[in-house]
Amino acid sequence: MKIGAAFPGTYLKAADLQGRRVQVVIERVEMEGIGGDTKPVVYFRGKDRGLVLNKTNANAIWGLTGTDETDDWEGVSIVLFPSRTDFQGRNVDCIRVDPPGKAPAGKTPPKPEQPAERLAEREREREPGEEDDLPF
Repeated sequence: MKIGAAFPGTYLKAADLQGRRVQVVIERVEMEGIGGDTKPVVYFRGKDRGLVLNKTNANAIWGLTGTDETDDWEGVSIVLFPSRTDFQGRNVDCIRVDPPGKAPAGKTPPKPEQPAERLAEREREREPGEEDDLPF
């Protein structure tokens, strides 16, 4: 057992992704008191815990949605993935945001076996979170 699993916490952390890319759909963004500050927390359909937004991830979602109005982010699909970043002189785990369908860094996306229209139709039919079994 990983020690992080024994103490799940209130918000998502990189370990919760279990090394995988996870597609989620934004349900809402709320301002919450965290460590003496007030920060935006994005919550996802079918998930209990939210992601505390830092400037990098907030700007990434803004870029994907085309708006900095968080009320307009509802229903937008994004991909969460574990990464590393420098924080206070240390290299630490973090969560980053990508658009759906983007290949992980250093990998070429596979060529579709079917026409793009059918792939898009299958994606619309799939419920968010349907294929993942992550506990958050």
